[in-house]
Amino acid sequence: MAKIIDGKAVSAAVRAGAKQEVEALKAQGIQPGLAVVIVGDDPASRVYVNNKKKACAEIGIHSEEYALPKETTQEELLDLVCRLNDKKDINGILVQLPLPKGLDEKEVIETISPLKDVDAFHPQNVGRIMIGDYHFLPCTPAGVMELLKSADVEICGRDCVVIGRSNIVGKPMAMLLLHQSGTVTICHSKTQNLKEVCRRADILVAAVGIPKFVTADMVKPGAVVIDVGMDRDENGKLCGDVDFQNVEPVASAITPVPGGVGPMTIAMLMKNTIRAAKLQNEKR
Repeated sequence: MAKIIDGKAVSAAVRAGAKQEVEALKAQGIQPGLAVVIVGDDPASRVYVNNKKKACAEIGIHSEEYALPKETTQEELLDLVCRLNDKKDINGILVQLPLPKGLDEKEVIETISPLKDVDAFHPQNVGRIMIGDYHFLPCTPAGVMELLKSADVEICGRDCVVIGRSNIVGKPMAMLLLHQSGTVTICHSKTQNLKEVCRRADILVAAVGIPKFVTADMVKPGAVVIDVGMDRDENGKLCGDVDFQNVEPVASAITPVPGGVGPMTIAMLMKNTIRAAKLQNEKR
């Protein structure tokens, strides 16, 4: 039976550490602040934003929500981002994606100050991650690395396979594994012999967005399997990109859905906001 990597427990430990950091900063007269911008009424986005506000309240981070109607223009959204860039009591800016149709996500991301870009999506921050000299890491890949560390998973020299090449998870995930001296393969929709490639992996990360995509015959016996997916199965039940029931007996360690990678994402966002507060106060 595989070891279950408990994201709830690891996330609770990260949040407890973050709370202590915030208390230490407050003692120095520094109050970390996060602004969350949500455009439109996407139900999933609303859940994420509420969870972020709840985490801020728990840890002691000042949070501000800017809820804009879906009719908001690009100019209005960019104007808000620019005002938040100049706001001294806001250290981190997060624009909840996806944006409604007609709004240019790329331009919005590039308008956020790199020092306040706590999602680490700005091209400047992406470049820093590439060379290994970064201030912030994208929250989900950073959370995965924290989970691997908590489970004492050795990355150096191991075969690592990432399924998915998104800018938010797949590409930065591969880069973080590479920084730890993993031998990394990125798979995607054009990959030949996907099953054979995945079966080579000592560490397999699934971030493809297809329910139960990774089946037992794709997993090397004893592999560590990390499921980044958040999907619904044929019965509408929450599940991941991995067929957990059948893969779990094959793997040596595995993350569940829910309760695996999900809780880590917001915990790492809190850490990024604290880091942003420290950076900005160093530069004043």
